[in-house]
Amino acid sequence: MIWTVLQRAARRPIRWAVAAVAGLALAACSSGPKKPQPTPLEPVVPLVEARQVWTQSIGAVDALLVPVVRDGQLAVANAAGEVSVFDGDSGRLRWRASAGAAMAAGVGFDGRRVALVTRDSELVVLTESGVAWRQRLSARVYTAPLVAGERVFVLAGDRSVAAFDARTGMRLWQQPSRGTEPLVLQQPGVLTAVGNTLVAGIGGRLVGFDPDQGRVLWDGVIGRTRGATEIERLVDLVGRVGRDGDVLCARAFQVAIGCVDAAAGRLLWTQSADGASGVQADGERVYGVEANGRVIALARRDGARLWTHERLLHRGLSAPLAIGRSLAIGDAQGYVHLLARADGAMLNRLATDGSAIVEGPLAVGNTLIAVTRNGGIFAWRPQ
Repeated sequence: MIWTVLQRAARRPIRWAVAAVAGLALAACSSGPKKPQPTPLEPVVPLVEARQVWTQSIGAVDALLVPVVRDGQLAVANAAGEVSVFDGDSGRLRWRASAGAAMAAGVGFDGRRVALVTRDSELVVLTESGVAWRQRLSARVYTAPLVAGERVFVLAGDRSVAAFDARTGMRLWQQPSRGTEPLVLQQPGVLTAVGNTLVAGIGGRLVGFDPDQGRVLWDGVIGRTRGATEIERLVDLVGRVGRDGDVLCARAFQVAIGCVDAAAGRLLWTQSADGASGVQADGERVYGVEANGRVIALARRDGARLWTHERLLHRGLSAPLAIGRSLAIGDAQGYVHLLARADGAMLNRLATDGSAIVEGPLAVGNTLIAVTRNGGIFAWRPQ
């Protein structure tokens, strides 16, 4: 079955391609076995207390929302393109501005500016004073822009990468597509920075760019294409990435998890793994969720499997977040589950508004934050 919507990589949107692939997915689902039901939740004795400290509401959000934390602030946008920036510690609204159009991908945030892409393929940068500038893009975008170093970087659906001046919106450079696969995932990919290197997920590769000129510095393969059909060969990297110093760990959709030394541009290891959500890393482990909801921990050094957790199968789990001694994972029913980073034992379960946790939990210091599809923002402070 195909649960993720796909689109052909092209300069201009090809709507019929999306409909065709989605139709194939529905046909496959209707003729095949029924989607597995979420595993019922077992009672939990809280071993880690977590006190709810604030809540907010921003209205329903788009499936491609990526909330961002910078300088103790949380930046989010709702489906209508209204951006809100909150103090992560208290939940106080710091400022709010509107892009004036529905959001398609976002957000990027450097502590002062928020960037998003609208459904009309406009890159919009906002400050507390309102819209700072707009730039028309030539391709659809599914990955949140990155705002860093007085630049705004965009990874487009045609796998091109571009940089804009964060103050004026002037295009500084553009790297044309380096991907050969005809289909792309309609979900957030990888776009981040390590030191003075811009890192993007291009197909199944992590690629390091010079942020000033767009020159390719290194290229590391996380997952390779396989199979006979376009869908079987789809191998895009998916956000979020795990980071431990200069080491970046990422997932290639339904193929593998791997880690790269971003300073040296050297691939450290890859391991086969079936999943569609991002990963988290610390000095000892890389954490991820497989397609069926199995939570896994791999050794950060070599990718060897350390533990698995199978009590949350088929619950639509989000990317994980390491906070304190816990691993926080959201599900499609609106719960945040806290597992022990050391062995995967269940530590606690936190409820929200019953709608899916978007992207995955975040942390502002010791405050754990989850954003739901209905636009609820919930913050807890683990003890």
